[in-house]
Amino acid sequence: MFVLDKDNFDKEVFEAKGLVLVDYWSDGCEPCKALMPDVEELESVYTDVKFCKLNTASARRLAIKQKVMGLPNISLYKDGEKLDEVTKENANKEGIEEMIKKHL
Repeated sequence: MFVLDKDNFDKEVFEAKGLVLVDYWSDGCEPCKALMPDVEELESVYTDVKFCKLNTASARRLAIKQKVMGLPNISLYKDGEKLDEVTKENANKEGIEEMIKKHL
């Protein structure tokens, strides 16, 4: 997974062509950390989607600007536009995969 930060977010997400999945997570979010292996597994299945992660602890303003108000949050972008997201109890492997399939 590509590691995002406030310096490379625009280039890697907003300026990217195609589908980009962003896993918004934080060191203090246990559900986020538990979900990470599932997200990484989906990355090997959906090779036409660019998988990224952003630690919101070091990019809080950026997360708020993207309307990420709670964690875990998995957002899907296409050609720089946010298409969809799964949050809280829907942020599980099945929910993420369903969201990806809906937009492929």
